[in-house]
Amino acid sequence: MTRLATIEPVGGTHNIESDRSDAPFSWKPVVERFSRRPDGKTNMAYECVDRHVEEGRGEKTALHYIDDSQETRISYGELKITTDRWAAVLAKHGVKKGDFVFVFLPKHHHCHIAMLAAIKLGAVVGPLFEAFMSDAVRDRIADCEGTYLITNQELYTRVPRHELPSLQTVFLTDGKGEDSEIALQEELKTIKNIKSQIEWVDPEHGLNIHYTSGSTGKPKGIIHAHRAMVQQYLTGRWVLDIQEDDVYWCTAHPGWVTGTVYGVFAPLLNGASIVVHGGRFKAETWYETLQKTGVTVWYSAPTAFRMLMAKGDQLPEQYDLSKLRHILSVGEPLNPEVIYWGQNMLGKRIHDTWWMTETGAQLIVNLPTEPIKPGSMGKAFPGITAAVLDEGGKELPPYSVGHLAIKAPWPAIMREVWQNPEKYNSYFSWGEWYVSGDLAIQDEDGYIFFQGRSDDMINSSGERIGPFEVESKLIEHKAVAEAGVIGKPDPIRGEIVKAFIVLKDGYTSSSDLLEEIRIYVRGELAAHAAPREIEVVEELPKTKISGKILRRELKARELQKLA
Repeated sequence: MTRLATIEPVGGTHNIESDRSDAPFSWKPVVERFSRRPDGKTNMAYECVDRHVEEGRGEKTALHYIDDSQETRISYGELKITTDRWAAVLAKHGVKKGDFVFVFLPKHHHCHIAMLAAIKLGAVVGPLFEAFMSDAVRDRIADCEGTYLITNQELYTRVPRHELPSLQTVFLTDGKGEDSEIALQEELKTIKNIKSQIEWVDPEHGLNIHYTSGSTGKPKGIIHAHRAMVQQYLTGRWVLDIQEDDVYWCTAHPGWVTGTVYGVFAPLLNGASIVVHGGRFKAETWYETLQKTGVTVWYSAPTAFRMLMAKGDQLPEQYDLSKLRHILSVGEPLNPEVIYWGQNMLGKRIHDTWWMTETGAQLIVNLPTEPIKPGSMGKAFPGITAAVLDEGGKELPPYSVGHLAIKAPWPAIMREVWQNPEKYNSYFSWGEWYVSGDLAIQDEDGYIFFQGRSDDMINSSGERIGPFEVESKLIEHKAVAEAGVIGKPDPIRGEIVKAFIVLKDGYTSSSDLLEEIRIYVRGELAAHAAPREIEVVEELPKTKISGKILRRELKARELQKLA
């Protein structure tokens, strides 16, 4: 392994608490800072919003929404009143503690408000990515028999309600529905005498559900509990270095776990002002957003940084980014060249972070006060024990490739895999170790370097894509007999989805047919899941006994072509 020079901290952070020390670490002081009632009950939305108002910070900006045509600022005081009103409407129409409430909205402050309102009532909120098509929406709502949905008229056209018998009530944030949908804005006018809508719950009570793809089977529902606030608050404070005077921008949509945990919960728990950008990616627009809103802490993905790099070194010089003091990355390994670009062009180190949907919060990090080793994900967060294990679950010496594992438990670890205890238990095949599915090496200083996935997961633009889900959709097309899907290395996106297909008799490969197949997958699943390349083959490599497609062989062939 190449040992790269470290990049030292150069100042600019002001959270001295994040220094590591030899003193024993304990989560207890963090637990005690929250407003637990005498009976031990709590509520994430209270800690994110109401607590700040009660402590005198009601006038502070909580959400700053910006897009190409409008800007909206919402203070913590306004956010408390608004979420109470939304929660009152939801409760009026039957939402109660433990119900699944899905939120299918674009990047907009309404998405944040809807999520927090549902959480105030003790419901389990399920944010859905705005690019999901009908199949992806149906699979997720149907899996846990979701009963409520908050969406808008545009996205509602992608909801196959006739295929979702459990879905009792749909709230539309704009206009009126044609059937039994609830016009949320009209209902809000009927709410008088607003009072607190907080439902106090046990720390172990369900908070949110996110679906994560595996290499086989449909996406699995990962449920987190309110206790996750402990780790989400502290990582927000120590890793993101969020202070109450910060303007913070996480570019992820809440439909992805990063967008929920570090786009909504962590910054609000720490009392920051959150920027919500409603437009699509465009380098000039992103730089303008950083300048116009005065972002101080920025959390994005390697793909975004690589796309900014591709626009040249002159572009960032056209904007005033002087308020930006801390930059972080998540979603896939951060290329060393991106770190050097950040240092040279933005004057800031870019700090990689590692965690997963199942972990609920950051576990391996580059703290602002510590040196960065380009190419490394960092070191285990205080209170977290990480190791690289061999095939028998034994710890390996430095610089050995093995399975990245984390010693359980920790405050934000998933509560369950919805109705799938077998899947949950599979993460702990070596007892107390949570086995991540990633391969890594660890150096003598404790820095961990990602080496690849131990399964066939595709990581494209920071989004995890299960090949089975894409393959299943491909073979639904009338021309496709069989399909195998892999992640092909890509300098911008990390990986792209590439499909190998066998055509049915009577069909001949053509550019028009392949484009038709690609658009079909895009329309049925989501844009990020659609193959960017499709190759027609005579047959797919398979195991002799079970007939399982050998994706690794497909990938090996592809890598050979690139060599």
